[in-house]
Amino acid sequence: MRTTDEAPVEATAADATPPPRRPRTVLAMDSSVVDDVFPPSVRARLEETADIQPPCVVREFASSTAHAALAECEVLLTGWGCPPIDTAVLDRAPRLRAVIHAAGTVKTFLSRDAYERGITVSSAAAANAVPVAEFTLAAIILGAKRAFPLSHLFRTRRTHRTADDLDQHHWLGTHGLTVGVVGASHIGRRVVRLLRPLDAEVLLYDPYVSDAEAELLGATRTDLDTLVATSDVVTLHAPDTAETRQLLDARRLDLMRPGTLLVNTARGPLVDTAALTGHLVSGRIDAVLDVTDPEPLPADHPLWELPNVFITPHMAGAQGNEVGRLGALAVDELARYARGVPLNHPVLLEDLERIA
Repeated sequence: MRTTDEAPVEATAADATPPPRRPRTVLAMDSSVVDDVFPPSVRARLEETADIQPPCVVREFASSTAHAALAECEVLLTGWGCPPIDTAVLDRAPRLRAVIHAAGTVKTFLSRDAYERGITVSSAAAANAVPVAEFTLAAIILGAKRAFPLSHLFRTRRTHRTADDLDQHHWLGTHGLTVGVVGASHIGRRVVRLLRPLDAEVLLYDPYVSDAEAELLGATRTDLDTLVATSDVVTLHAPDTAETRQLLDARRLDLMRPGTLLVNTARGPLVDTAALTGHLVSGRIDAVLDVTDPEPLPADHPLWELPNVFITPHMAGAQGNEVGRLGALAVDELARYARGVPLNHPVLLEDLERIA
């Protein structure tokens, strides 16, 4: 679950200066996302930084046109909709030296063979972490105020709240919260930083983080059972791996105190949905769920109708004008590559098993 220390998401002055050379670059992504990922100012920097020959965007690697582009390609600038980059594709790209991904995970399309060939890999996951962490902070604050069930009650009755409406909650408000952060990922670390202005104690569970690292982040490292049993809010920021699947199983959900708020902006399979449903239907805990398992839930699933459950359509990550931040980071990485300096956001082979 651990990531390396956070590198800057925004460009430095050096990154924004055109490099001394322009590596031959091929864009591999769905053409429908190109304008969002590279808005005009970012596109201008991209064209200053890279030598992009037609076709400007490759959506597949099977055609003769794609083969010709790959044969001359030094950098693949990938994004959402990139076709698989497997051994056959790599064989057609003998000059390829870097894959720079203008989105989050590379695990869904990039063969490990790329690492074996010495190809440098980078990702804009850190840029995508910004809106997810912001969404999470908003979910924690609104969830702690019980805004979702009280709003539902207000809409239903069309009258102002009563003392009984507030008293029915085990606790209400952000003062003195204990927030348990599961996973010191890009997002988890940013959430910890965003929580600093709140009057909150932050607990952190991540098996790859030391006590000293957690303290530097502003959190107290603890085991997962202690975190779920003592936190007012549990927020998930771990990847979906064999190690983390159903990390919050029936036993750990039972450890949560009445009134606990669960926030999941990570992956649905981290939680045992059947066990969680029982706790939510009973009103024992509340939840903000940007992801579920399955996703979406069946149309007749009880969680759709519960006032103490706020479900959103996997929207915490970059959307709309936030997407340009991904392209900007990717162009920054491309500029660093062209200068021959280390990338700020490398994706290392040894980290693949424990990152998203």
